Amino acid sequence: MNRIPTSTPPARLAPRPSAAAAAIRASLVELLPDLQRRAARLALTPAAADDLVQDTVERALRFADQYDPGSNLRGWAYQILFSVFVTGYRRRRRERRGLELLTTTPSAWTQRSAFAPPDAQLGLTPSTTLALGSLPGPFRDVVSLVDLGQHSYREAAELLEVPLGTVMSRLHRGRKMLAELLTAPLPGAVAA
Repeated sequence: MNRIPTSTPPARLAPRPSAAAAAIRASLVELLPDLQRRAARLALTPAAADDLVQDTVERALRFADQYDPGSNLRGWAYQILFSVFVTGYRRRRRERRGLELLTTTPSAWTQRSAFAPPDAQLGLTPSTTLALGSLPGPFRDVVSLVDLGQHSYREAAELLEVPLGTVMSRLHRGRKMLAELLTAPLPGAVAA
């Protein structure tokens, strides 16, 4: 005769929270009204504020081990709330931009990326060559090696015999100067 087991295997139980985690939970419950008020000021709707508070508490509980006992729990929770808000805002902004792109260009999913370096296939234009030539030497050298010569930052640093951080700084500043030169109105041009 087949016997049906009378005992079931033990269910997996969540680990019991430590005393510190239990104290954080209790303190977070006390902070809920404050968190709700702060979320209401940030969010546009009451439902969005509720979601923001829920995500904040969830994240605070998940990372409770990173909280330094004895420090300002309210400030820590507010920082988490603001971080969750900013992350959500950025995500919605990216989604909105993507939808705008799709509504204006329905084939955007199948098109290649519009970005390409200016010299990728067309060669340097005379205005780009002139602007690059007007950059101070150290900046021009770095931009030429990294952007035009397609060298890595490390390779450019070795070729120029300067530290890696100097290459990154000069490249940033050189690109900025080049962009300003290329977007400046031409002398004698009439504004529309």
